[in-house]
Amino acid sequence: MSAGTNTPTAGLFTPGAPTRVMGIVNVTPDSFSDGGAYPNPSDAVRAGHAMIEQGADLVDVGGESTRPGASRVVASEELRRVLPVVAKLAAAGVPVSIDTSRASVASAAVDSGAVLVNDVSCGMNADLLRVVADRGVHYVLMHSRGSSADMGTLAVYDDVVTDVARELAVRLRAVLAAGVAEDKVIIDPGIGFAKTAAHNWALLA
Repeated sequence: MSAGTNTPTAGLFTPGAPTRVMGIVNVTPDSFSDGGAYPNPSDAVRAGHAMIEQGADLVDVGGESTRPGASRVVASEELRRVLPVVAKLAAAGVPVSIDTSRASVASAAVDSGAVLVNDVSCGMNADLLRVVADRGVHYVLMHSRGSSADMGTLAVYDDVVTDVARELAVRLRAVLAAGVAEDKVIIDPGIGFAKTAAHNWALLA
C-alpha cells in the first residue's frame, strides 16, 4: 500500500492541530513498559483497538526493545513480530506507526499500511531515510545517542536542552538532504534515550 492510499491520517498531522495521543504496542518479550503483554498478534491487535476506543489517535507498533541494556534482535524476528499486527490494524482503519531503525522493517510495514515511521536511531540509517522519502510517509526524528547497550554511558551533556536541540538540528539537515519533506518530519527529544532522570525533567520543562 503506498502512502497515497493510506487514508486514516487525514488531518492527523496538520500543523496547529490539537495534541495527538499515540498508543504504544510493543510486541516484544522484554520492553520496559509492556514487554510480554501481547504473546501473540491477536492480543496485540486487540490492545491496539482498545487504545483507539479509549481515545488514542494512532498506534505505534514496535518489535525490538529499546530499554537500556537491551540486545538487538535480527531483522527477520522483528518483521515476524510486527507485520501481522501492523497489517491487521491498518486494514481496520487504525492509523499505525512503525517503531524501527531498520529500512527493511520500515519498508515492509509501510507496504502493510503503516503511515508513520518512528525512528529511534536519530536518523542515522541512510537506507531507512530513503524509504521514508520514497514512500512519502510521516517520520519521527527522535534524539538518541548510541545503542540500547551503551546509551547510558553517553548521557553526558554541557546543557541538555541546548545540546539536544543542536544535535537534532544536525540530524534534521541530514534527513532533509535525504529527500524527506520538511512537513513530514516530527521532532522528538528522546526522553529516556541517553538521558538521566534529571535530563528528562529538564527537556520536559
